[in-house]
Amino acid sequence: MRAAVEGALPGVVGSPVPLWRNRPYALLQTGKTAHVVGVGIGAFAIPLLAFQVTGSVVQAGIIAGFGEIGALLGTLPGGVVADRFDRRRIIGIASVLGGMLWLGLAAVWWTGHLSGWHLALALFGSSVAAVFANPAESGAIRAVVPSEQLGTAMAVVQGRHAVASLVAGPLGGFLYGVGHAVPLLVSAVGHLSMSVATGFVREPLNGDLDSARATHPLVALRQGLRFIWNIRFFRMAMGLFIAINIAFTGLIAVINLELVQTGTDPVLIGMLDLVAGAVMVLGALLAPRLLNRLRLGMIIVTGLGLAAAGTIGMALLHSYPGYLAMLALAVTLIPAINAGLGGYTLAITPPELQGRVSSVLGLTGFVAAPIAPVVGAALLAGAGVVTALWVFAVAIAVITAVLAGLPDLRRIGLPETWGQDALAGEV
Repeated sequence: MRAAVEGALPGVVGSPVPLWRNRPYALLQTGKTAHVVGVGIGAFAIPLLAFQVTGSVVQAGIIAGFGEIGALLGTLPGGVVADRFDRRRIIGIASVLGGMLWLGLAAVWWTGHLSGWHLALALFGSSVAAVFANPAESGAIRAVVPSEQLGTAMAVVQGRHAVASLVAGPLGGFLYGVGHAVPLLVSAVGHLSMSVATGFVREPLNGDLDSARATHPLVALRQGLRFIWNIRFFRMAMGLFIAINIAFTGLIAVINLELVQTGTDPVLIGMLDLVAGAVMVLGALLAPRLLNRLRLGMIIVTGLGLAAAGTIGMALLHSYPGYLAMLALAVTLIPAINAGLGGYTLAITPPELQGRVSSVLGLTGFVAAPIAPVVGAALLAGAGVVTALWVFAVAIAVITAVLAGLPDLRRIGLPETWGQDALAGEV
């Protein structure tokens, strides 16, 4: 374990080049940016299409939740596959399959026979493709970025997601107004762009594949689970992160469904993503400085505190201007939190375990994805928007307080100490 978390990155000799001159990293980021923007635009359209074809916010929430079940079922196998097969090919094949599914959904809409089942099945298939590509992408980044640059590299990843959020909502609203199937086509193009960009990466993205394949898949999966279990911080915090993801994602689902139900213009709904994305872009720009100057544990506690304050503000105001302002507050430090946790995980994980560890930790989001829209829609329909907002606001505040009390969270320091911090948390 000690050698694993402190070992040098294979293939990196001497001083690392700046990230902007790191060709394989730049290609991976370019392709993934197009993919994330496309997915965001498509995801924006799905609740609107679901409400249009079903006329029910509850059914729209169920469709969104069902689509994410594929991610939940596929995430652990996806991590094992990412460590046993060429990651470049995995990303390429998964992206092409995802693109074909979105094209197929657009074609069904043009026939005039689009149903909720079509939307749910397309989301299911697309999410399965994504959970095979995501751990492969995480392992690929670790393969081409040296350890000391991982915090900055993951901050760039957060900036990428922030930019996607910035443009996906307003652009999705505009494109939906042009034609309901147009966002679906743009999503397909985003998927295919990722496949093309990754195809230009020539550097090896895996270690010894023969050795990895010599291990039975179930044994390989247990190795990833065991690694996570042996880091006390992950063992204690994973359940709480799942809970906070469910609460925050459910809160967003309630807001979006309420605005759809009350006939709010799609462009105005997209403005929520625009404001949140703008704040997160700024947060991503600040993230490298914060990570290099403040202990990661402090950043996480402070950032979640702001998220809790923002959700309480939404519950108090429950108005469109209130959602805009409080959502901006809630996401202020999310890029730094995600970049820090992502960089910390990549830094302490052995190269041959990158895919499996990434997929196991990805469960914190994937478990929330199918549950949160359904819970949010049920609360909205059964108790009303105000009660639903308060339920999620109180839940986030309580979970944040529990996380703040974990000594292993507060112990995590600056990037140069992450290996020692992980060792301190071993059993």
